[in-house]
Amino acid sequence: MLRSPDRPHGRRSSGGRIVLMTASRDWHARVLSAALHRCGVGVNAIRLEDCAFDTGAPFGLRFGRLSGLPDGVLVRTVSAGSFEAVTRRLGILHALNNFNVPVWNDAVAIERCVDKSMTTFLLQQAKLPVPPSWTVEGQEAARSIVEEQVSAGPLVLKPLFGSQGRGLMLIRAGADLPAPDEVNGVYYLQRFVGGLGPDFKDFRIFVIEGEAMAAMARHGHNWITNVKQGGRPLPVPLDRELSQLAAASAEAVGACFCGVDIVRGKDGIPYVLEVNSMPAWSGLQSVAAIDIAAALAEAFCRAVRAESQARVA
Repeated sequence: MLRSPDRPHGRRSSGGRIVLMTASRDWHARVLSAALHRCGVGVNAIRLEDCAFDTGAPFGLRFGRLSGLPDGVLVRTVSAGSFEAVTRRLGILHALNNFNVPVWNDAVAIERCVDKSMTTFLLQQAKLPVPPSWTVEGQEAARSIVEEQVSAGPLVLKPLFGSQGRGLMLIRAGADLPAPDEVNGVYYLQRFVGGLGPDFKDFRIFVIEGEAMAAMARHGHNWITNVKQGGRPLPVPLDRELSQLAAASAEAVGACFCGVDIVRGKDGIPYVLEVNSMPAWSGLQSVAAIDIAAALAEAFCRAVRAESQARVA
């Protein structure tokens, strides 16, 4: 493990100094900060873009006004930006692995989940049920897939990097495909496996450390059921089938916590649609029996303390 020389202002803390990476002080950041404080740790809310590589800083990294390294980093959000900016920000998280700083979720898990094509690939490799999916560059390659597959039913075009149901399109013919500049030249297509309506439903399951902790059904009059798009959260029991599928999905992408989206197809099979490594949970919290922020904070703090004890030993 690589370490920079210890300096009086740069030694690793033996207490609980937590960095909450968040782009804003929204509701999620506030309730998570409060939950972390209740665990007895100090919380520094920092934007990842404000962290820096700095060869003159202790350990070669700077985290705002925090001296030295944090004891743990909990990533709530990573702001959008240029390819170079996002690469640098994730590089900060990668660098923390050199010092065994617990990072939830780490850069590898975030990269796997942000890229929907990689998420689907890993889920399929883990032999989990996913809708037939294709990711290609160029409109002609996408048109060929649509023309070959649409006879079996419509396809869904999703932004490769996207969330909260934004930018989804139902594709019934090659002419429905947007121009390449609208999708940055990349077409991620997935078989539409949902029902025909008029009521649509899917599930969001929140997983922490391999255990499904809370679930909701999202109902909508539109096939896009995300809460941010008007879907209505309803409580559902955490049945064994959905819980095991969600936990296996988290394991497949290496996420310490995540939100797993599952839809039951017309054939009765539950399909994993997405795994979100930086999930929102305000809609889920409105119908959940547990305090999700508290459960996440407590699990994260246990991991941080276990690493701190191992380092001392």
